[in-house]
Amino acid sequence: MARNTQVAADHNAPPITQLLAKFVATHPSRGWNDAVDHEAHRTLVNWVGCAVGAADHESARAALAGMKMLQPAPQSSILGRADKVDMASAALVNGITSHTFDFDDTHLKTVIHPAGPVASALLALAETNGASGRELIDALVLGVDVECRIGNCMYPDHYDRGWHITGSTGSLGAAAACARLMKLDEQHTAWALGIAASQPIGMREQFGTMTKPFHPGGAARAGLTSALLAKNGFTASARAIEAPRGYCQVVSTKNDWNEITGELGQRFEISFNTYKPFACGIVIHPAIDAATQLRAQGVTAENVERVELRVHPLVLELTGKKEPQDGLQAKFSVYHGFAAGLIFGQAGERQYDDEIVTRADMVALRRKVIATMDDSIAEASADVTAILRDGRKVHLFVEHAIGSVERPMSDAALGDKFHSLCDPVIGKAKADALIAACWKVASAKDVRGIAEGARP
Repeated sequence: MARNTQVAADHNAPPITQLLAKFVATHPSRGWNDAVDHEAHRTLVNWVGCAVGAADHESARAALAGMKMLQPAPQSSILGRADKVDMASAALVNGITSHTFDFDDTHLKTVIHPAGPVASALLALAETNGASGRELIDALVLGVDVECRIGNCMYPDHYDRGWHITGSTGSLGAAAACARLMKLDEQHTAWALGIAASQPIGMREQFGTMTKPFHPGGAARAGLTSALLAKNGFTASARAIEAPRGYCQVVSTKNDWNEITGELGQRFEISFNTYKPFACGIVIHPAIDAATQLRAQGVTAENVERVELRVHPLVLELTGKKEPQDGLQAKFSVYHGFAAGLIFGQAGERQYDDEIVTRADMVALRRKVIATMDDSIAEASADVTAILRDGRKVHLFVEHAIGSVERPMSDAALGDKFHSLCDPVIGKAKADALIAACWKVASAKDVRGIAEGARP
């Protein structure tokens, strides 16, 4: 018996699934300007560095051990390791490692980490079918565009409901990218998107645990699987994304369809991708940036009486852990991030080691930070006042943190970050060759060299 349930639905939504399928299947290769193409290469460099850097993390070992219990055939590589597994498992594990340090790329408008789902699925697939570098970059740009446009359509309602938007939109982006790489036509691409639409992944409740990085990995695997099924004739609703009981309207009450259709094929969301200088949640970055600036002005943990930190309410909602007990929890502590910035002048992965998190001077400084919510301050900003023991006050307002679209990391800084992550895993010489291969990938006849070059 049908329930008498009132659903406020848009029955006249545009044919989003079909429009996106046509866009992905038919948009010309390199159909964008040089800046978009360069940003795609920056995205790839950052993703490879993050994935290799976390290859020896306990979450990577646990995930890989679980996948090997399935006795998968060795098709695709795990970046930063000698292991090979089936392509779906490789997409999963590389997606996990790329997000493990919370050091990956961020589309600030939606807080999506675009490369984790899309690039992880793409490289696993490309390694099995010998795709060219140009085909990989084309698919990366288009997959990220689908993923982030859908995110734009639903944000912030979808995120506020508790969805981890990277996982929930990532399966669609990965499906689009893999469909493009396999040269699927419009119909099969629509099926791939439709199958992926039934697989949103990730709840914000998992933040601070190993399951958070599972979300982009799970989305990569779901998207790849969706495209493989579609390639072989597995069907899906032609309106899976936009229908009243389809993906967007089920997981969000906000559905701005123009965010998906507007300037489609002219504006590319990868243009707005950013890269983290700090290994933690993006909303903490303004506070860390302020701390490093205070440090440069001579403020120290010893001469601080207290720190007054005013931030947007979302900052404390996401990262309000005052007393984190380990590195994973500390990545969601604005208090720890600020303390790391002031004591070390940086907040890389090393500053989130468990022993650093529980160190006495870090604990003491965290407790001196008084954070309050202020609706007048943007999510991307922070207002910081350090009150010193001698009574002086040092005030800073960070409107946009380093690494943002307004203050982007340079290619050189991105390279330094890549080496800080990869050198300890594969050695400097191999890291030099690997980053060079990433920068030149568009001219590569076969992208298998990237996977091979990431082995220790």
